Amino acid sequence: MQAVAGRPNNHLDHMSYNSMRAAARDLEKHGKLLRVSVEVDPNLEMAEVHRRIHDAGGPAILFERVKGSPFQAISNVYGSKEQVDFLFRHQIEAVQQLVRVKADPAELLKKPWRFLKVPFTALNALPLRAWAGAPVVHGQTTIGALPQVKSWPMDGGPFVTLPQVYTEDPDKPGLPGANIGMYRIQLGGNDYVPDREIGLHYQLHRGIGVHHTKYNSRDED
Repeated sequence: MQAVAGRPNNHLDHMSYNSMRAAARDLEKHGKLLRVSVEVDPNLEMAEVHRRIHDAGGPAILFERVKGSPFQAISNVYGSKEQVDFLFRHQIEAVQQLVRVKADPAELLKKPWRFLKVPFTALNALPLRAWAGAPVVHGQTTIGALPQVKSWPMDGGPFVTLPQVYTEDPDKPGLPGANIGMYRIQLGGNDYVPDREIGLHYQLHRGIGVHHTKYNSRDED
């Protein structure tokens, strides 16, 4: 599940998306999205709706009214290979070429004309920098305002199962030593202070674990 925000992009046939909202509009335009207009409880009910639609080979699901949250939520976005191919139809070939060159740089020297777009693809993959004076943050919210999705009765609380978590190496700050990975986030439950603390599930030998171990050995936050 992902919370949905952002303004629509009406020029999608030849470019990538600038937000999850834009991707949702493109899916709907091509008959690949189902809107659920009634209020749905994120505590067990939303996940069950998702599972039944996914098991039936259904489309992406936009929950327009999430109980207890001001945000809409979308799920089953990558519910089938066909849908994934559709969403990345404008970028997949360029990314495949980039991966091929990274695996064997000699390919670039052997057939340079085949990989003319690779440098541009690599540059576009870097994080964007805002122009001077441009806002970096669109808005602010709280942990508790996000859709509190609990998938199974025995879960310890609501989770974000596949988030993007960015960390930096304290010995090599900045992008070169950074890591971005999917580490399950628990939004509430246990003894977490509401809207102040979350749980983060990861393995010690992974990138984020290595970074955290280094920080724990220092006298700094």
